[in-house]
Amino acid sequence: MSLNSKYRLIHTDGMAKLAEFVTVHGTVQTPLFMNVATVGAIKGAVSTDDLRDIGTQVALSNTYHLHVRTGDELIRSLGGLHKFMVWNRPILTDSGGFQVFSLSGMRKIKEEGVTFQSHIDGRRIFMGPEESIQIQSNLGSTIAMAFDECPPSTADRDYVIPSVKRTTRWLKRCAQKMKELNGRDDTLNPHQLLFGINQGAIYPDIRTEQAKEIVDLDLDGYAIGGLAVGETADVMYQIIETVTQVLPKDKPTYLMGVGTPENILEAVGRGVDFFDCVYPTRNGRHGNVYTHKGKLNLKNHRFQSEMEPIEEGCGCPACRTYSRAYIHHLLMAKEMLGMRLCVLHNLYFYNHLMEEIRTAIEEDRYESFKREMIFNMRQSKEEGKDLGALYN
Repeated sequence: MSLNSKYRLIHTDGMAKLAEFVTVHGTVQTPLFMNVATVGAIKGAVSTDDLRDIGTQVALSNTYHLHVRTGDELIRSLGGLHKFMVWNRPILTDSGGFQVFSLSGMRKIKEEGVTFQSHIDGRRIFMGPEESIQIQSNLGSTIAMAFDECPPSTADRDYVIPSVKRTTRWLKRCAQKMKELNGRDDTLNPHQLLFGINQGAIYPDIRTEQAKEIVDLDLDGYAIGGLAVGETADVMYQIIETVTQVLPKDKPTYLMGVGTPENILEAVGRGVDFFDCVYPTRNGRHGNVYTHKGKLNLKNHRFQSEMEPIEEGCGCPACRTYSRAYIHHLLMAKEMLGMRLCVLHNLYFYNHLMEEIRTAIEEDRYESFKREMIFNMRQSKEEGKDLGALYN
């Protein structure tokens, strides 16, 4: 089945796209945010029942981490990742490439793939395109990501050019391996989809050339990788806009590992459909919560006597029941419930923000919605500090 029958563009407002994406594990509405369940769980004591309650459409899990601990073959024998983590909606598995290449002192890159040491027990592991796709097939995820190298944004052109060419060769091998596995009778999910990844650091010409080449492969979707890794926000937005001009409008575009609410708002306006980021869970575990007026640190002393919810009108489990004062108390007492409530609030905020974004696109008011949201969030001194730290 071609993607044209899976991805349906409903409405556009400038570059912003409202669409639906039909998968074997259900239909999702885009733009969307994928909650990061690295090892099959959200950090912060959040269950899959919680994820359903707060409106999560897609969960994202990590190929590398599930391979080195518990093991993809064991998970396959138990019925696959959906059954293992009790989640009946779509799952995207990243290829493990970013994690492998982050082990800069523990790996060796060759054309065949990468040999590296496990961060768990130090054992030597080889992973190439075929191995990554096999692992993701064993997990039975809805969407598999191609195996790629993620060069640093500061890398020299002389390094980036051959790296990107190798990533493209690896992508072709990934597509061939997936075609083979999806055609087998014993494959857990024969309808698994493959997204290719655009790389090229901060060089627009390299990005554009590689994007054109991978579009010709007619994949199920395309991702923009290697951003938010040290470059300024303005450079990141310029690269996104350059690449989305080349990628097909009738297929989903996924911006990997980005970002803050402002990042998302800016990227949607440049044609991006899918997002993921650890910020809402990581910040939540440290008492930092997102609101429409910026980010608050609930560990701050001023919240100890405030009996209002984190954000008035929020429908998350924390705001429906608990006060800022109580959550502040939990955090200071190092009670896990405080961390859990902050994570739940942040994930709800992100998912609800995506609902607001979709409505604004549908009503042809996305640009004004984006400007108002960014203006309001920048009024918070705490949010301003946070964004500066992330961008510089």
